[in-house]
This record gives sequence, structure tokens and C-alpha cells, in this order.
Amino acid sequence: MEDFSVYYNLENYVRNIVRKKFGQQGYINGFDFFCIIIWKANRAKSKTAERLLKEKANLDLTCKELTQKISKAPCAKERLRILFTDYKFLLPTASAILSVLYPDDFSVYDIRVCGILNDFTKLSNKTNFEKLWKEYEKYLIAVKAYNTSKKNLLKLIRICGGNHFMTS
Repeated sequence: MEDFSVYYNLENYVRNIVRKKFGQQGYINGFDFFCIIIWKANRAKSKTAERLLKEKANLDLTCKELTQKISKAPCAKERLRILFTDYKFLLPTASAILSVLYPDDFSVYDIRVCGILNDFTKLSNKTNFEKLWKEYEKYLIAVKAYNTSKKNLLKLIRICGGNHFMTS
């Protein structure tokens, strides 16, 4: 019998169990992929499903193939490019997916963090991937610098009412 209590804390589930599955298999299924989407922004699950169903009629297979492509990508930039260009994910969602799967390379792009950093608010409006990547790299550096030199951004976001967090 399955223990459904593991889904009670969705953040814990995606950060520990989903990440581990991805590391072991090189992909995740539709259920686990949508756990990440729901954790990031529950309101986005229907539009995400509709967009992915345009690829194939089988959502589970599409999620598996998408995450396999990410797994096989040679670098962080290519992983983000796959989500942004090939699958049309915007930066906040793409960065959330990748921060779960690759926590050492990505951090969730969040407008509240931009407010704390006093920068990067227009980053999510970028449509040119090369420009987006360059600015996102600067964002990652700023987040890491903030986390190491000042307060922990994760704690600050939670205090401000955020339900998802930045990785290291």
C-alpha cells in the first residue's frame, strides 16, 4: 500500500524523492514532473499540460522524453535552452524544474528575489535565449553572493511568504 503522506510536503517530495528518481533513471514520469509544476505554481498545471499535449497525446511519455533530453544535454545552458526554446517554458517555470533536477546549477527565478536583489525584474520578459542565458547567469551569481555574504535567501523568501525556494 502506497504511503500518500509523502506528498503532504510537496517541496520535500520534489527536492528529495523526484530528484533521486531523476538521478537514478535519467528521466521522470508525468506524475513527478507535474509535482514540480504544482509545487512551483499550481495555477500553471492546466496550461502546461495543454502545451505538452500538443507534442504527443501521451502526457506521461512526453514528460519522460522531455526529461531524458534534459538529462542527455551536455551543459546547464543547453538544459535551459531545451525547456525555453523547444518546450516554450518561461524562465520562472523552467528554472524551477531545473533547480529540482540540478540544484547545484540552477536556482528558481522569482520576482520576490529580484526585489530583494534590486535587480533582474525584466529578465523573465526576455525572448532571445542568448540574452536570457547571459542575464540568468548574472542572476545566479547574485543569488549565490547574497546567500554567502548576507542572510540566507531561502529563509528570507519563506518569511516573505514564498512557498518555494532558491537552491544553494
